[in-house]
Amino acid sequence: MPDLSRALEPGDEAAVNALRSAVMRLSRRLKHQRVDESLSPAEMSVLGTLARCGSATPGELARKEHVQPPSMTRIVALLEGKGLVRLEPHPEDRRQKVVRQTEQAETMLEESRRRRNAWLAELAGQLDDEEWAALRAAAPVLEKLAHL
Repeated sequence: MPDLSRALEPGDEAAVNALRSAVMRLSRRLKHQRVDESLSPAEMSVLGTLARCGSATPGELARKEHVQPPSMTRIVALLEGKGLVRLEPHPEDRRQKVVRQTEQAETMLEESRRRRNAWLAELAGQLDDEEWAALRAAAPVLEKLAHL
């Protein structure tokens, strides 16, 4: 693992700035490809985490989403009210609940992924072969950064 405390080398600061800017712009544009505009980005993120990681307690979701537990409690309540998650008893700790996404959420997420992937594929189709190869090679690194 690289030493994260090292000083930036010449050119690193510009590269970090360009990466941040590009990721933010692309993320904003991807958000406009949502299927359900009534969901906030935080709600979509929680549904995505449940899809990736499976059911979880609200506390686990708060840690994974980097939000405070009271905020997650509100998000889960909103999602439950929209029929996108359900709360079930925890199998080992009766004091806790487990959040599970519903079939409605799975269907909505799949349609959202399909729409976003199609939009991104259309953009990627405008890249030349070298740019596309560089983007494919960068995808696992960007994924790693997203989960650090």
